[in-house]
Amino acid sequence: MTTLARTPARSRRGERFLATAYLTAREFVVDAGFGSEIDWQDTREFCRLGERDFLQEAAWVVLSAGMADSVVRRVFNDVSEAFLRWRSATDIVVHQDECIEQAERAFRNKRKLRAIVFIAESVAAVGFDAFKEQLETGGPAALQDLDFIGPVTCFHLAKNIGLDFVKPDRHLMRAAAAARVNDPTELCHAIAGVTGDRLATVDLVFWRYGALRRDFENLFAPV
Repeated sequence: MTTLARTPARSRRGERFLATAYLTAREFVVDAGFGSEIDWQDTREFCRLGERDFLQEAAWVVLSAGMADSVVRRVFNDVSEAFLRWRSATDIVVHQDECIEQAERAFRNKRKLRAIVFIAESVAAVGFDAFKEQLETGGPAALQDLDFIGPVTCFHLAKNIGLDFVKPDRHLMRAAAAARVNDPTELCHAIAGVTGDRLATVDLVFWRYGALRRDFENLFAPV
C-alpha cells in the first residue's frame, strides 16, 4: 500500500482530530439504528466471496445507481425472488426472460434488470472461480467492464464484496472538503491509521452520517 505524504492537514494532531470526528459520526450512526450496517461492512471478506453473494451485491449496486438505498431496500426481496435468489449465473442466463418479466412487477427499470443479466452472462462465460481471480487481480477497475458499473459505483461494489476501498461519492467528497484533505481516500487512510478500522468501514460511517445529517460539515468544526 502506498504511504501518503503527510500534509499539514495530516499532521499527527490533525489525524487525531479527524479520528475524533469519525468516532463521533460512528456513535451517531449506531445510535440512529444503523450499527448493523457497520458490522456488515466489517465482516466482508473477499476470500469468502461466493457466486451467489457476488450476484446479489452486483444487483444491489446496479439497482442503487442514482436511487436512495431505502427505495431499493423495499423492492430488493422481490427482485431477488425473480432472479432465482441468485443461485447461479448460468440459471439466470437460461431463464433471463422470465427473471426480467417477474422482476419488472417490483422494479420497472428494464435497462437495469437487463444489466443484471449481462453481469450473470459475464460470470457464466468464464466460471465464477476464474471471474473472481480477474477481480482479485484487477480490483475495482475490472468491475467497470460490467454493465451499469462506472468509475464511482465500481468502488461501491468493491466494498460490498470485501475489497478494502473508498467510494468517492458525494457524501465522502463533502467529508474530504470539510476536513480540508485532498480526497476521500486520503481522509479514510488518515482515520484508519489512527483507529485501525478498515477503509471501507470509515467510508460507510461517513456515507451514512452524511445521509442522516444535513449539517455534515459541522462534524469537522473546531471545538
